Amino acid sequence: MAADLEEKTDRYGELLGAALEEASVAPPAGTPMAEAADDCYEMAESYLEDGTHFREAGDLVNALASFSYGHAWLDAGARVGLFDVPTEGHLFTV
Repeated sequence: MAADLEEKTDRYGELLGAALEEASVAPPAGTPMAEAADDCYEMAESYLEDGTHFREAGDLVNALASFSYGHAWLDAGARVGLFDVPTEGHLFTV
């Protein structure tokens, strides 16, 4: 079971990192929607940093939760049009 948790944690960390690289703010700069997108992106980055910290400390449960929450910020933002994201592949559910 521990090996499954470790693999899943690493996979979700990689997924969040790749999703951050692919997502770009969709609304025009300086608009309230662009500010909302920036906030969502910053939350996802923060969760990646937190997850990485937890992973390095051997806390797989909190690392996996952080990576999952971070990806949820991006995925939800993509669904409501805050981010331009690839529609093909496994990074987003849009």
